[in-house]
Amino acid sequence: MPVSPLRRRLAVAAAPLIAALVLSSCAAATTDAGDGGGEVVWAIEGANLSAGHMDPQTSQLDVSSMVQRAALDSLVFQEADGSFSPWLAESWEIEDDGASYVFTLRDDVTFHDGEPFDAAAVKANFDRIADPETASAQAASMLGGEFYAGTEVVDEHTVRVSFTQPYSPFLQAASTALLGFYSPAVLEASADQLKAGGPGITVGTGPFELTEYTPDQEIVYTRNDDYAWGPHDSGAAQFETLRVEILPEASVRVGVVESGEADLASQLPPNLAADLDDSLTVDSKEYPGLPYSLYLNEKHGVFADQKVRQAFAQAIDIDTAVDEIFFGQFPRAWSVLGSTTPTYDASLEGSWPFDASAAETLLDEAGWTARDAEGYRTKDGERLSARWIAWTPVPDDRAALANAIQSDLKAVGFEVVREVLEPGAYNEQYGPKTFDLTDWGFSGVDPDLLRSHLHTEGFQNASQVSDADLDALLERGVATADTAERGEIYGEVQQWNAVHVAIVPLYSPSLITAVGDTVEGLAYDLYGRPLFYDVSVG
Repeated sequence: MPVSPLRRRLAVAAAPLIAALVLSSCAAATTDAGDGGGEVVWAIEGANLSAGHMDPQTSQLDVSSMVQRAALDSLVFQEADGSFSPWLAESWEIEDDGASYVFTLRDDVTFHDGEPFDAAAVKANFDRIADPETASAQAASMLGGEFYAGTEVVDEHTVRVSFTQPYSPFLQAASTALLGFYSPAVLEASADQLKAGGPGITVGTGPFELTEYTPDQEIVYTRNDDYAWGPHDSGAAQFETLRVEILPEASVRVGVVESGEADLASQLPPNLAADLDDSLTVDSKEYPGLPYSLYLNEKHGVFADQKVRQAFAQAIDIDTAVDEIFFGQFPRAWSVLGSTTPTYDASLEGSWPFDASAAETLLDEAGWTARDAEGYRTKDGERLSARWIAWTPVPDDRAALANAIQSDLKAVGFEVVREVLEPGAYNEQYGPKTFDLTDWGFSGVDPDLLRSHLHTEGFQNASQVSDADLDALLERGVATADTAERGEIYGEVQQWNAVHVAIVPLYSPSLITAVGDTVEGLAYDLYGRPLFYDVSVG
C-alpha cells in the first residue's frame, strides 16, 4: 500500500516540547551536497540496540533490520505491490513445487572488506542462521526452520536453497535484512561479535558501510562508493554520510527534526506527530503482520480456562482506549493479522465488541462468583488474578493503554498485576513461561508469521498453544503457494483464534516518520522503514 500523509490537525494538544531536551550534540544537517557529499541525520528510538540487537540474523527487534538495511543487502527486493525484483540475485527458478530455489547471482558484488559476494557467501550466511548455536529465532524461522535442508554451491555464482517440503514464504523472507549477508571473513573470525556490531564487524555489501558506533548514542554509516547493485540497479548513494542518532525520548526526536538538527525522525507517536510543523512531511504506514496484542498463557494460571480467556477479551473497551490514546491514528485490531497483511479476514471486524455484561456472565460460568474485600472475584479462596510481564522500555502511550486495560478488568472483578522488566529479568520468566500474559506486535508481510506464534513448536508461542489440527493447518499454509488456498487456510486460523482467544489483538500500529525539506527521494519498504538508495540532500 502507498505511504499516505498522516492527518495533521486534531482537536487535541500535543505534549509540550522542552527545548532543553534537544541534544546539542546533534550537528545541524548538512545541505550543501551538490558534489554528492553531505550528510543525512536520522533520529530513531533505537531501544535495546546496544543490548545485543545489532545483528538482524539473531535479533527479533524491528529496529535492528531498520538500521542495518543500510549495510546488508538481500537476494531479492520486494516491491510495493508484493512482487519480487532482482537484487543480489540476477534471476531465480523455483523447483519441486517450492521445495528448492535456484539463484543466479550477480558477479560484480563485493563486501565492504573487499571479499567477493558469491554462492559460498550465501551458503555461509544461511548455514550460520540455521545453526542452533547461533540462537537465531526469527531469521531461522524465516529460513524455513525445521524445513531448511541446506544450501548447495552449484558453481561460483549459482546457489540452490533446499527445503524438506515446499516452502512458499521463502522469497519474501529472502528480501529482508534478517536474511541479509555478512562478509564470510567476518563470519569466520568475528561471528561472536555480530550481536554487538560495529566497524569492521557489521560488514555487508550495502550502499553504506558502518564506520562508527557509539552504543546508545549514534551509528555512522559512510557511503560505499563502489555500490552499483542496488534495487532497480541503483548505484552509489547521492550523499556521503548517514548519521543515525539514537534518541529514546519521542519529544527529543520531534525537537531535533523540527529544529533542523535532524533531517528525518522515525518511530514517532501519534500525539506528537499530529502537531508537527507544517514544513515537515509526515508519512505513516501501517505495519503488516500481527497487531500489538496480548498473549494469554493457557498453560499457566487462570487462562487455562477458555471462558476466562473469552471474558478477558470482552471486558476490555479496546475501541475507546485505542481511539483516545492514539488520537484516532491507529485502527483497533480485530484479528491476529493486520488489515495490510495478505489473507486478512475482514469478516472478523465487529465480531467481538466490548461487552462487560457478557464477560461477567462468562466468569460466573467459570466459577468465579465470590468477591473479596477489594471487589475482585474469587474461587476456592483464590483471587482471579493474572500477572502481565512487559519488556522495558515502555512508551507512554502503551503504558496508558495498559492502565486502561487494568481498569476495565478490575470493573468485572479481574485483577491484572503488571510488571515492567529489564530484558534479562523478562527473559528469566519468558523462557520457562512463568507468567500469565505478555505483549508485543510482530511485523511481517507473509501470514506464515502466525506459525511462530501459534504452532506447538513455534518459537514465539507465548500462549503455549498446542493443537494438532491447528498445527496441521499452519503446516499446509507454509507448503502451498496457491493464493486462494492460503486465503482459506489463514482465514480459518484467524477464526480459530477469535473463538479460542490465545491472543487478544488490540491495535495495528504504524511507523510514523517526519521528513524535513532537506531530503528528496526518500522511499519506504513494506514495513514503513525508510530506504535511502535514491535520497539526495539540499
